[in-house]
Amino acid sequence: MELFNIITILVVVSAIFAYINERYVKLPYTIGAMVITIVMSVGLTIIGWMGLEITNPLKELISQIDFSTVLLEIMLSFLLFAGALHTNFDQLKVQRGPILAFATFGVMVSTVLVGTISYYVFQAVGLPLDFIYCLLFGALISPTDPIAVLGILKQAGVPKKLETKIVGESLFNDGVGVVVFLTLYEIAQKGVDQITFQEIGILLLEEVGGGILLGLLLGYLAYRLMKSIDDYSVEVMITLAIAMGGYVFAQSIHFSGPLTVVVAGLIIGHDTVRDGSMSDKTELYIDKFWETSDALLNGILFVLIGLEILILPFNSTFILLGCFSILVVLIVRYMSVYLPVRFYRKKLEFVRNTDWMMTWGGLRGGISIALALSLTEVMGRDLILTITYVIVIFSIVVQGLTVGKVAKKLI
Repeated sequence: MELFNIITILVVVSAIFAYINERYVKLPYTIGAMVITIVMSVGLTIIGWMGLEITNPLKELISQIDFSTVLLEIMLSFLLFAGALHTNFDQLKVQRGPILAFATFGVMVSTVLVGTISYYVFQAVGLPLDFIYCLLFGALISPTDPIAVLGILKQAGVPKKLETKIVGESLFNDGVGVVVFLTLYEIAQKGVDQITFQEIGILLLEEVGGGILLGLLLGYLAYRLMKSIDDYSVEVMITLAIAMGGYVFAQSIHFSGPLTVVVAGLIIGHDTVRDGSMSDKTELYIDKFWETSDALLNGILFVLIGLEILILPFNSTFILLGCFSILVVLIVRYMSVYLPVRFYRKKLEFVRNTDWMMTWGGLRGGISIALALSLTEVMGRDLILTITYVIVIFSIVVQGLTVGKVAKKLI
């Protein structure tokens, strides 16, 4: 099937499910779209088990979509840029210490702990997997997903200071998490003995430092260009060029594309910068353009997550391990945020039970699935993918739907 036809089908399905959710289901937009798709996918799967072949055309369609490529190389730059554009820069600046600690120390600690626990659990149930592959699982499941977080926290009613920590962390630890995953992936392919700690350090510094620096440069360039004109259509095109061109250019020179567009989006969205470069009309059009783009792409993404169930390898042992891993990931998440919260609580005003709220509000989403799909069979792809899917669905549906209620009780 041609690419345009596939995109058309996804847009139509997303629009239909969005309407059904808004009209009847009344769940938050991203959760509602995914829940409706999951119910449909499970229903079609059961029909398939009964011997009816009506699901075959849909399975064929889904199998033609490279979810990992679609998300990581096409959709991610738009989603991250839109999220960063509407993030409170001043609050982010105040909370930069804990946010950076969560996005670096937290991701590293979580990667090692989840990987180590998984290694021994897999061995105990007769599914041994090399330690480096377990670390890959730890790396892909540790970062909280800004795409899932941004769409849900807006409606959860959590305090702004806490929302800034969770959103800010998710924007940056996504980039850091992808870098850690790709570094471990390269080690796994070359072999542990074939790569040195110096090479790993240089790779991390190049990806993270280079991505942040490039984002700063592109954000300033956009500011200068937009300040020199007053035409909302051209200025919208400039933001689009920064989001797309910046991501592609960063990836081509081995910088972190996610970090590049996040930093550029934060600068362009900063109120102080906007006051000097945008008219009120331009600001309105830019905000509405990116809000609409964000809604459309989120709808497509979460519909895709639900549809992928149709081609997911069904194994009851894998699913049980996934259910157990939910508990492991939550415990490790709490452990990874505990120390940064305790350290910075003396310097900054934190809301009550920040560590518990960051544990429950740290959602996993499409990025984890996309990274799991990029694994090879040798790396335990089916096992890790199924476990990741179980965690992501629980995270978005259960945690996402209850984070507002949990916040009211804990804060």
